[in-house]
Amino acid sequence: MRRISLILSAFLLVGLLAASSPAGAGDAIGVAMDDFSYTDTSAEPANQTAAHERRLSAFMAALRRDISADGRYRPVPSAQDGAAFKVIGGIQKTSTLVQWAKVAVIDVGAKKLVMDKLYTFRGDNDESWERAEIFVSREVMAALATPAPVALAVFDFELEDNTAAPTAGLAAADASYLAEVTGSVREALGQSGRYRLVDVGSASGEVVKARGLRDCDGCEAAIAQTLGADQSLIGVVRRVSRTEYTLGFQVRDARTGAVLSRGDSGLRMGADYSWKRGAVRLVSDKLIGSQ
Repeated sequence: MRRISLILSAFLLVGLLAASSPAGAGDAIGVAMDDFSYTDTSAEPANQTAAHERRLSAFMAALRRDISADGRYRPVPSAQDGAAFKVIGGIQKTSTLVQWAKVAVIDVGAKKLVMDKLYTFRGDNDESWERAEIFVSREVMAALATPAPVALAVFDFELEDNTAAPTAGLAAADASYLAEVTGSVREALGQSGRYRLVDVGSASGEVVKARGLRDCDGCEAAIAQTLGADQSLIGVVRRVSRTEYTLGFQVRDARTGAVLSRGDSGLRMGADYSWKRGAVRLVSDKLIGSQ
């Protein structure tokens, strides 16, 4: 099984590295598809190379035909020719009646796998190959229809403390809890599959260092755009008392600065260690769950 995994996975790295060009213009979405590889490790005495080449050729022709028959997509020669997606795969015969198919779909712009599956199908005749193609075609079409994740810059959550006099900086405990809030929110957004998180570590400027994005009149959108993000998210913890707080977030379009989404928790009860749980719940309900 380890041998099968190595053989069928090798082409995935090559395909992902090759998928580096942005999608071209046009109403139909460009899809590039390389011929799948074929490996026979069944050790059968009979040489079936000619039959396998014929069946693989028919398999690829049918797969391309199924995808191009949908008006939303158009076949293109390669990722360099305006493809928004690249489909790659390989088939391995492991015994007389068992074959494996590894299929992946790459979002070219995001350089991310949107599908990476290993299938098994029984039989090695025209009918079994046709059945396998119909199933793989449905799976690939479903992956192509999945929206590409939004590149999102999630900036560090900020604290608005209404219980104490202004200080030169965050207390160590507050900074630690805010880091937990930010990390947990990023994790929830990343795991949702709707977002591709953009590294904000290189963001510069006094307003970023001073954690003052909440008061910069939307400047976080422009900063996010310089980082290559489609959208920006800032969040605020407002401490009302030592056992009361509110949470808020705001998402902007990085190009226009327009507010796309916002959420507010209302007054919540709990000490500072509960900020993380409240923030994840707010973002999950108001941002992830609402889409």
